[in-house]
Amino acid sequence: MTGFVTSVDRGRYGCVVDGQLIIAMKARELGHGSVVVGDRVALAGDVSGVTGSLARIVRVEPRTSALRRSADDVDPVERVIVANADQMVIVCALASPEPRLRFVDRCLVAAYDGGLAPLLVLTKADLASSRSVRAVYKPLGLRMLTTRRPLPAQTLARLRGLLAGRISVLIGQSGVGKSTLVNALVPDAVRAVGSVNPVTGRGRHTSSSAVAFPVPPARPALPALPALPALPGADGGWLIDTPGLRGFGLGHVSPERVADAFGDLDQSACPPGCGHAGPDCGLDAWAREHHAEPRLDSLRRLLASRDGTTPD
Repeated sequence: MTGFVTSVDRGRYGCVVDGQLIIAMKARELGHGSVVVGDRVALAGDVSGVTGSLARIVRVEPRTSALRRSADDVDPVERVIVANADQMVIVCALASPEPRLRFVDRCLVAAYDGGLAPLLVLTKADLASSRSVRAVYKPLGLRMLTTRRPLPAQTLARLRGLLAGRISVLIGQSGVGKSTLVNALVPDAVRAVGSVNPVTGRGRHTSSSAVAFPVPPARPALPALPALPALPGADGGWLIDTPGLRGFGLGHVSPERVADAFGDLDQSACPPGCGHAGPDCGLDAWAREHHAEPRLDSLRRLLASRDGTTPD
């Protein structure tokens, strides 16, 4: 019997099988940290799903993708936080807190490295314009959606359409409005909505662990992608909410893969094997000519942080 892992809590795994929630524990031979939200797993033992029953996860099926994170940029040890997602929804506030584009850049590196299609959702457009942020990422061809409070029905419908037929992971720092989006998309989720510290400009953590929610389908129903497994919520997709993150370590990503995420910088201007930090880097002149100095600075900060030479 195959289940879809929707939650992990102190050694207990919530698994959905044919629309039924089954609580399971992991077989000892699977080892530590080998099962995450989004995994498809083989279950054995008591799979009745009745209150108090406990099944066993005996096998993790091969993953189609894995979103990884390291403790920091100089730690090469990676930790898989979500499996089998095909889309990363990066949530960035336009104000309160101020947009932190280097965090967005980190998420883009992780998305491209993990094989996930990125979608940038810009929240709180009622407080600030999205024009400058959109201008930064337009050269990447990045899909973007702007929201305001209260969330208009038309915007919510468009977001549902972008989630339909996909397994999406929601990433964002605390206070940017992730929980508000989840509650609008999945009213039964009732994720706690936090506030932003007026002194530090940082949000308060309101979600402590990743959890997957089936998204109710849009009306009229949109067709699911052919690759999506037949799971509850498949018509509307699955949304995996993650805890508000202060940082996103990239120590497990090679410098070449980091640079690949900055596809809007014409790296053909560089000599072979360029590390983009030396005086012979061709990106300096190119960035000045194309007014892309902030993007080049972000790339260099990421590479330097990963090398441990300077904090990002």
